[in-house]
Amino acid sequence: MSCEQHTCAPDNNGAHIATLCVAKVPIFNHLPPSALTAIADMADMRTFERGQFIHRAGDASDKLFIVHRGAVKVYRLSDTGKEQLVRILKPGDFAGELALFTASAHDSWAEAMQVSEVCTIYQHDVRELLLKYPDISLHVLAELSRRLDTSEKQTTAIATASINARLAQYLADLSEAANSASISLPMSRRHLASFLGTTPETVSRRLGEFEEAGWISQTGQRNITILDLDALLLVE
Repeated sequence: MSCEQHTCAPDNNGAHIATLCVAKVPIFNHLPPSALTAIADMADMRTFERGQFIHRAGDASDKLFIVHRGAVKVYRLSDTGKEQLVRILKPGDFAGELALFTASAHDSWAEAMQVSEVCTIYQHDVRELLLKYPDISLHVLAELSRRLDTSEKQTTAIATASINARLAQYLADLSEAANSASISLPMSRRHLASFLGTTPETVSRRLGEFEEAGWISQTGQRNITILDLDALLLVE
């Protein structure tokens, strides 16, 4: 991939280093510029319009997908066709990591939420990279561990906790991650409802109740200030 196709930026020495999508990814961004350029040469870039699928459930999982620009939602469908949001991928996020270790089929859907640019790297190319740069594997394992932990918490919460408790804990987790009482929901209320296993109406109603109780204040649809974190943590 050339600088004509992607943005380039000068480094401190005046040289030009391609700021490609691979440079944003945690499993690659620790590598030297020469390695990033080599990885970029393996990647194919494609633009997806809103609503287009990057992959569908049942498609062969033989590529690593990296979001360069835009947003992609990854979700599963229940037997009744209800959407269960798994996560939303933003620039620098990736999916398809299981393809690095075994041949398999996707069990989820990945759909562009807006016009998005996505890089893909085929399984055999990534495996070559793992052999050449073994520490990539450690970064992959760290990311898989983080996702597994998030998935287990989500599954447990949906199975055992009330929607009030799930929503309150979600807000508390956002505040902790941001190290701030002022947070912005990273997704629409519709997608948040899917992630929490409820309906958008319920999310809005519960947020209103939290606000009436004096635990939070809301500005618009996404901006929230947590006024009483202890109260949120005690919600059952």
